[in-house]
Amino acid sequence: MRLISPEFEHKGFIPKKFTCQGQDINPPLNIEGIPEGTKSLALIVDDPDATIGTWVHWVVFDIPLVSKIAEDSIPGKQGINDSGSKDYGGPCPPSGTHRYFFKVYALDRELNLKEGVNKVELEKSMQGHILDKAELIGLYKKY
Repeated sequence: MRLISPEFEHKGFIPKKFTCQGQDINPPLNIEGIPEGTKSLALIVDDPDATIGTWVHWVVFDIPLVSKIAEDSIPGKQGINDSGSKDYGGPCPPSGTHRYFFKVYALDRELNLKEGVNKVELEKSMQGHILDKAELIGLYKKY
């Protein structure tokens, strides 16, 4: 499986539009090679370079089988991010360049969790049900 964005390269800089200094909307994502038997997708966006540990920016699950996640969209049920919101929270590093990991998971079932679960709860629910995973890393530094 492969995760790409038409807006930035893997390990390239995320355009300002998709950050706290821009419109703070999710970038478009394309998912290629979803394995047979996939029943739903999940997406986690986090920043392991945050000073207080990994900062979660977006948690989405029970995404139907789609090859594209549109810009500024809600593709499935949303969990809670570390800002206490269910929405996408774009890159907003206090200093330096941070890495933002967009991780998509192909699952063999729908999770049927309630909206508002956190990343840890989602990861626990996915255990034993991940058919494949793909990752896209974007960089951002405030200007």
